[in-house]
Amino acid sequence: MISKRYIFTFPTKMVTKPVIYNLGKDFEIETNIRRADVREDTGWVILELKGTEEEIEKGLNWVASKGVRVDSISGDLIQG
Repeated sequence: MISKRYIFTFPTKMVTKPVIYNLGKDFEIETNIRRADVREDTGWVILELKGTEEEIEKGLNWVASKGVRVDSISGDLIQG
């Protein structure tokens, strides 16, 4: 099992959709929200994802197919 961090940037039409919930439910991925800013018209979330490389890749491809921008990040913005 590996752990990686990503930032998801949500367009207006996706802000109210349960993307992170479905990512954890439909794929064998543990999601941990590290930081977020969600507003009525846009939002971003920094997530730590744990799972196999293959499962994380499948999950990220699914998220991107929904119109959410996915960027890999390194380091931790919140320690602990």
